[in-house]
Amino acid sequence: MPAVQDSAVGRVLACVDEDLDHARSRLFELLRIPSISTQPDHRQDMQRAAEWLRGQLEELGLQTAIMPTAGHPKVVGFHPGPPGSKAPRVLFYGHYDVQPADPLDLWHSPPFEPQLVEGPRGPRIVARGAVDAKGQSMMFIEALRAWKTAGGGIPLPVIVLMEGEEEIGSPNLEPFLKANQADLRADFALISDTNMWDIDTPALTTRLRGMCNCEVTLKGPGMDLHSGLFGGSALNPVNVLARILGDLHDKDGRIQVPGFYDKVRPVSSGQAAEWQSLGFDEAAFLKGIGLTTPGGEKGVQALQRIWARPTADINGIWGGYAGPGSKTIIPSEAGAKVSFRLVPDQEPQAIFEGFQRFVRDRLPTGMQVSFQAFGMAAGILIDTDTVWARAAKEALQQEYGRPAVMIGSGGTIPVVEQIKRVLGIDSLMMGFGLDDDQIHSPNEKFELKCFHKGTRSHALLLGKLAG
Repeated sequence: MPAVQDSAVGRVLACVDEDLDHARSRLFELLRIPSISTQPDHRQDMQRAAEWLRGQLEELGLQTAIMPTAGHPKVVGFHPGPPGSKAPRVLFYGHYDVQPADPLDLWHSPPFEPQLVEGPRGPRIVARGAVDAKGQSMMFIEALRAWKTAGGGIPLPVIVLMEGEEEIGSPNLEPFLKANQADLRADFALISDTNMWDIDTPALTTRLRGMCNCEVTLKGPGMDLHSGLFGGSALNPVNVLARILGDLHDKDGRIQVPGFYDKVRPVSSGQAAEWQSLGFDEAAFLKGIGLTTPGGEKGVQALQRIWARPTADINGIWGGYAGPGSKTIIPSEAGAKVSFRLVPDQEPQAIFEGFQRFVRDRLPTGMQVSFQAFGMAAGILIDTDTVWARAAKEALQQEYGRPAVMIGSGGTIPVVEQIKRVLGIDSLMMGFGLDDDQIHSPNEKFELKCFHKGTRSHALLLGKLAG
């Protein structure tokens, strides 16, 4: 990197450090807005949060607009970078909506009155949205601010896209991406909505599991029946459904849906060795959630089961009487919610069709079945041999004094797949959350150290890409 660029980066990092209290105050302003996307009563708060973000981006010199959708609006800002810049154009994606705060009585402080409290690892920010994802989104905005203030200006072409529907599945994101494809053209997307390995070890998330989320309903007799009069003759949908779902896994934890593993690729030996070297303590992991015995496929290393192997889970099951006391009936119907977490190359629609065959092959004659799909997303594997991934590794190494770990995520971030499919660009997932941040739970928090070093890391990344 040229000496002049090194000097600029030094000034920018010093600015981040000196401005930390103001940056936290700005984040607190955003956290005070209860932008709960799923609740209609908060529609005005959603608009208020969008307008607040527009103001912040306009202060930084971005050409900014609030763009309506069929649901909540998107906030989009554009900056061309310095004249003649040959640096990659970055599309930063974040979201300003948050989960509901319920149950309120479990919060130690009001969820939309952010607090800076002392924790075991130093000060932490406690509020709904602190880490998911207002705090993580503001790290990038604060990095832009530091470059504008101390680095001579934003050093490369930037697009900022903030949406307000991530917590409800981003129903209007794909149409928005398609309608604005030309304006959103970039070399890669940067997303900070993931975790570090631990508070001292940075990470890039290189793979996400996909999702096939569905419902199955069995219908037997035309009405609930007296179990004494009809038991032994009438088929019981709850019994049948329980037996069928009990066949989903064999004794070794492998999923029995036809063709389920046909496109599942094994993890490379190098990746498996890197994950094994992390020293993941599955016993401690399970103890923290009140369990002692691991599930999943036998003979497969723990992190591979969580990050790189597909799963099938019954998320809910119902049928018959579940009130106090007893009611001796044969129910007329039974149902279950079933989700499959998928790995790259597995096709969600093919898995859904395989599950339907699995159920129908075990269905007694005379019983009816119906299916409904709720959400489909493909798994993602991200190339780390790119200009931006190498720059991110260098930035994180410089900030933390140790190499970034290439980790997986067992969760699903549909926007990554949509950006790849619609815009044709890969994502760089450089997040600074921790496993104990209580995302979606009461007392959600974001360590101040993570917010600070995350902002510095983003500033370093911009400098390395520009240089």
